[in-house]
Amino acid sequence: MAKTVIALLGRKERPTDGVADYCTFLSAALSNHGINMETVHVEWDQHGWGGALSDLRRRRANWRNSWVVLHYTAMAWSRRGFPVRFLHVLANVRRSGSRCAVVFHEAVRQPGGARLRDEARGACQDWVIRRAFRAADKAIFTVPVGNIPWAPRNSTKALYIPIGANIPERTCARDLSAPPAQAQKTVAVFCLSQNSNLALEIADLARAAERVRDSLGTARFVILGKGSEEARPKIESALGAKGVDVLGRVSAEDVAGTLASSDVLLFVYGSVSQTRGSVLAGIACGLPIVGYAAAVREPICDAGVELVPYRDREALAAGLLRVLNDDSLRADLRQKSRDAQKREFSWESIAQKYIDALDLNVAATETLPHMPSGNQVPHPAQ
Repeated sequence: MAKTVIALLGRKERPTDGVADYCTFLSAALSNHGINMETVHVEWDQHGWGGALSDLRRRRANWRNSWVVLHYTAMAWSRRGFPVRFLHVLANVRRSGSRCAVVFHEAVRQPGGARLRDEARGACQDWVIRRAFRAADKAIFTVPVGNIPWAPRNSTKALYIPIGANIPERTCARDLSAPPAQAQKTVAVFCLSQNSNLALEIADLARAAERVRDSLGTARFVILGKGSEEARPKIESALGAKGVDVLGRVSAEDVAGTLASSDVLLFVYGSVSQTRGSVLAGIACGLPIVGYAAAVREPICDAGVELVPYRDREALAAGLLRVLNDDSLRADLRQKSRDAQKREFSWESIAQKYIDALDLNVAATETLPHMPSGNQVPHPAQ
């Protein structure tokens, strides 16, 4: 008989829900090991907290001795970023006799402004995160525990399990080890900001495109995902319409196909981090990635990344040109991304880490045969 794990989420995010997508892909990978993962939303935004907690009390009767994995982001449990109710939910679940793990998709407070309310919100989030850590049987972080300033270094409950891309894996879709010498290069850009950072990102793209065109004569820039359609007029004004395709939001399959057929992913949406779904999408498609380095080193730095100092626009353009001009370097970076995907960021690898962390091993006689998942592929994370 298959073991069952409950994934407990807060309100559903719209139009896309990265945490729900995470659970969909993880569930498919766990099912190949004979483990059933049921996703349950605490829909407090629809039914109010009284109704949501009442429904949770009814459900928890069937969860005794099972693992319940609660997923934390501040806004999933509060409209204004004061997620105190998350602790109520955690306590509610523990009363069922369940074993509780918390996945901290945010291990520190969200960035905020300088207003007194912003400081209070951040202090509340810090308090909730630490209280949840103490109350959980297992605490799962999506970045190495050593990169989290407050996390105890010697705690046996603190575990690192990375997230994966929520698009189909395409690491072997294209072999660029010997591309035609005259082939036009394709640069993919996946996701742009929808705030004041957009102007910086478009300026980065414009300078990179200028350097590439000066050197190669021609290149194709494909811009897709969150923020791209809204920024179309600014993109075409800065880069020109020729050789620039703005695809907007497309399906997960189309994202995978576009990335896998590109030569490089240029990442301008902040620094390159393994918590960015758009970066992981590039890794899942075996792409070299050119972008800005983060302040703290992460395992993703071992993938096929070419990193430059943060917001050094000239260095970014030079890095992109270097990767496009050097076929050997590009092939080496592509292979590093493939290796990192298999070793660290594939859903199979992530599922195995969950199995080990929560001791979910199913007896050999109970293991289900490997079967393709029937889950619908969700919209890609941003």
